[in-house]
Amino acid sequence: MSLHRERKTRETQFNRIAEKAREKPEETFTSLAHYLTEEYLLESFKKLRKTAAKGLDGVGWYDYSKNLASNIASLHKRLRDKTYQAPDIRRVWIDKGNGKQRPLGISCIEDKIVQRAVTDILNLIYEQDFYDFSYGFRQECSAHQALKQLRDQCMRRKMRWVLDADIQGCFDNFDHGILRELLTRRIKDKNIMRLINQWLRTGVVDGTSMQRNTKGTPQGNIISPLMCNVYMHYVLDQWMDKTIRPLLKGACFIIRYADDFVIGFEYEEDARRVMQTLPKRMGKYGLTIHPEKSHLFEFVPENTGKRSTLDFLGFTHYWTKSQKGNNIIKRRTGKKGLHKAIQKIQDSCKYNRHLRLKEQYQLLCSKLRGLYQYYGIRGNFFSIKTLYQKAIHAWLYWLNKRSRHNSYTWKGFQELLKHFVLPKPKIVHWNV
Repeated sequence: MSLHRERKTRETQFNRIAEKAREKPEETFTSLAHYLTEEYLLESFKKLRKTAAKGLDGVGWYDYSKNLASNIASLHKRLRDKTYQAPDIRRVWIDKGNGKQRPLGISCIEDKIVQRAVTDILNLIYEQDFYDFSYGFRQECSAHQALKQLRDQCMRRKMRWVLDADIQGCFDNFDHGILRELLTRRIKDKNIMRLINQWLRTGVVDGTSMQRNTKGTPQGNIISPLMCNVYMHYVLDQWMDKTIRPLLKGACFIIRYADDFVIGFEYEEDARRVMQTLPKRMGKYGLTIHPEKSHLFEFVPENTGKRSTLDFLGFTHYWTKSQKGNNIIKRRTGKKGLHKAIQKIQDSCKYNRHLRLKEQYQLLCSKLRGLYQYYGIRGNFFSIKTLYQKAIHAWLYWLNKRSRHNSYTWKGFQELLKHFVLPKPKIVHWNV
């Protein structure tokens, strides 16, 4: 069979899987691993980011591609013979922007291929199950859609009370036994479950020490966001929709992005009942609601209390007046998000100052465009203008740190910027 015909046949089969999952919510799938063909593994390899960090074996995308056909054939044979063993992952720490660090797991390139392939297959099924109010790490869903939905819900449906909840170390505290049980409600392919079990129990190497995972799923793994969504789908989404919503006196909404979620209520009584019940529900599944970072408050224009803003997905939401005098919700980059963005710019200038000017310029432009792409929403121009100004000053500062004898005056740097024009701040998302 030609590659083209094989691809067409697989697409038809995948469409049938998705259709079956949509039409039969209680159906379990027992035969999925046979879709991990050489051709499909090759496609999964091509989806990987070429410049991604390397795992413990030190093999990157370009290294693996040198003998791609034989490498994929070997990988496929081990998967087919059930001799494939997920390698240990490398742990790195990234700054969270509040003085704390978050652990990330870096898998080997071969394991990334398998995780990409398995994740895409499982998504065919779970995309039919997940609720519309779940936006994190899903196809055709984004943080900007979640932001728009939050604004629309608070403005149009007159939701007065908001529960802003924070789960402590969500990715690090999933109960493996519970997660397996939740997965088997839909997936009963032994080979797929064997791979997932390996990824859950994989060793994590941090410097010279190694520890075996007993709970949670490493952030940074390709399959981890899906595992998070599956866990939260049953623990929170389905519980809110099927159990809690019918018991409430008024309307409510929930918006979730991975482990970050906001629940809105029409009546205070409903809100307080859910707030009391939520920690018990999470505790039943090994998760903890942070008592200091979780808040229930009245989010309305006339609120004169201490808390009148809502922080969600890096933005601070607040009530203000439109030019016509109407009450509207606007968003600005949150203090934490702004500090983190500025730090990214400064780090880019600092750690790349040894490169040629053109290369520094290209990297800084890429960083700025990425920040505009996320934070460039209607009403937030002042924040992204601040990022632009910080980028100019950070670049000048670190250029002058390269050499005492070849430094730039402000006037000289302005001349340089005529040749290396940084992207101007602009609003990218007008309908958010």
